[in-house]
Amino acid sequence: MKSFKTALSALLLSLLLVGSALAAEPVTKVNINTADAATIDRVLLNIGPSKAEAIVAYRKANGPFKSLEQLALVKGVGLKTVEKNRARIQLGGGTAAPARKQAAKGVVKR
Repeated sequence: MKSFKTALSALLLSLLLVGSALAAEPVTKVNINTADAATIDRVLLNIGPSKAEAIVAYRKANGPFKSLEQLALVKGVGLKTVEKNRARIQLGGGTAAPARKQAAKGVVKR
């Protein structure tokens, strides 16, 4: 009887853990080249209001971030923080290159 209770408890615990893993929220991303300090503070881990303001100030002074590692140049933000937030940070708008114009059918270019 004791082993049955132990097995049942283990089963319930594993179902609880699986259920909580499936219910986890998807990761929210932030574009650090366009976001305001409040958004950066809300989305990134270990980034509070003062560090978020420092990120925006650095961006205004030095232009847009070109790499995630460049974020570590901001005072108070280290490489560990950058790595922890890698999945949450976007650098560009993700715009695709403009499509080439295709020649009209039946027209031969020379």
